[in-house]
Amino acid sequence: MSTADIDSTYPLELDQPRFSVKNPELRYDKQGDMPDAQRVETAMRHFVKDFGAVAATYMESCIHCGMCAEACHFYVATEDPKYTPIWKLEPFKQAYKREAGPFAAIYRALNLKKKVTVEQLEEWQELLYDSCTLCGRCTLICPMGIDIASLVGLARHGMNQAGLVPHELWAVAERAKREGSPLGATPKVFKERCEWLADDNEVEIFVDKPQADVIAAMSSIEIMKYPESIVATAKILNHLGLNWTFRTDGYEATNFGMLSGNSAWQKDMSMKLIDATIAAGAKLLILPECGHAYGAMRWQGANIYGKPLPFRVLHISEFLAENTKNGALKIKPLGKTLTFHDPCQVSRRGGAIEAPREVIDGLGAELIEMHDTKGLNWCCGGGGGVVTIHRADPIRYQAFQIKMKQVDDTGAEMLVSSCSNCRQTFDDGQDHFHWDKTMLSLLELVADNLEDK
Repeated sequence: MSTADIDSTYPLELDQPRFSVKNPELRYDKQGDMPDAQRVETAMRHFVKDFGAVAATYMESCIHCGMCAEACHFYVATEDPKYTPIWKLEPFKQAYKREAGPFAAIYRALNLKKKVTVEQLEEWQELLYDSCTLCGRCTLICPMGIDIASLVGLARHGMNQAGLVPHELWAVAERAKREGSPLGATPKVFKERCEWLADDNEVEIFVDKPQADVIAAMSSIEIMKYPESIVATAKILNHLGLNWTFRTDGYEATNFGMLSGNSAWQKDMSMKLIDATIAAGAKLLILPECGHAYGAMRWQGANIYGKPLPFRVLHISEFLAENTKNGALKIKPLGKTLTFHDPCQVSRRGGAIEAPREVIDGLGAELIEMHDTKGLNWCCGGGGGVVTIHRADPIRYQAFQIKMKQVDDTGAEMLVSSCSNCRQTFDDGQDHFHWDKTMLSLLELVADNLEDK
């Protein structure tokens, strides 16, 4: 099936408000015209290919204690055993035992581990994509230190090679490869958006300066749904008097290649940012309020580049924290109470836990922590590409209720986070449940409260 055929068969409504999109009927998606036997062989070959020493150690280490279940928001919300994190890896484990483990020959000879079937892979499509946000809470809880989230990411590589990715996730990843942005924010669209935002807000937004000390990037959600983030970034960088710019040859930090499991597309998106930063001679790349953009570049960028990056990489919350602590950012005090939702990929997976709290302190706000906060924070339920997959909405809404209770229990006046994907998930949940809490952006909160110089 070609891209055009898929788009006409399952039309995407990416420009519509998320809440208005009608859920498609439950289905298992396939890309390409590959025979089923070839899909299974391809998936198994790539599963086995990903079994390095670390993955193999993880496979041998599970003691079947089940502790990861209670760490997973999808299991806790449904109490359905199939959502136990380690169970989501069953085809991956089956391939390991039968094809790559130390007793693989015995397993095959006695058929103790049966061959994975295409029906199993179709069933596991929902478990690997629709009901895992790669949040890593299960990883934190596992007594054996098994990084289940990274194994789900590896399993997605094999599913992608076999053409077994949920349609919406595959389509936005393919669009990012084809147009440079998953939501259609092409270089022309981005530049025009910066121009009218600069005029409307009377702020200087630099685009395509040949040389700059700092390169700023945006996520597609911010560009298309929350363009005020572009203005906020410009206001703050101008307030600091930095020599900075956006670049149309590298501005899109969202990486759906990583989320869909397509390594080639992931590399393509990362290299655009790396090449643009190097071309400008910049020493700092500031990543936007997007958790997965942070993981893709901050923790995987150097591996993709093949050597240490010749510039620093900071999430916007880390950048704000540095300039709050050194006194460069002059911020008017808020004088309100707020609670902070830790984005999984930035706080738990990335370790940038204290940075947003230092910014909140600089804002003069009283932080009321949620129960199970910081690294133990519950995921919003929309990460890992889940919010993109419409058929996942029912289970995502179930999981989101954990988050709503966490927020309500604080009694805080304001709700803040530093991830646009979380913000989109919260906005959608607010509409769905008619909830009275609105997620605010930490970046925009700082920009709106800068002191005049």
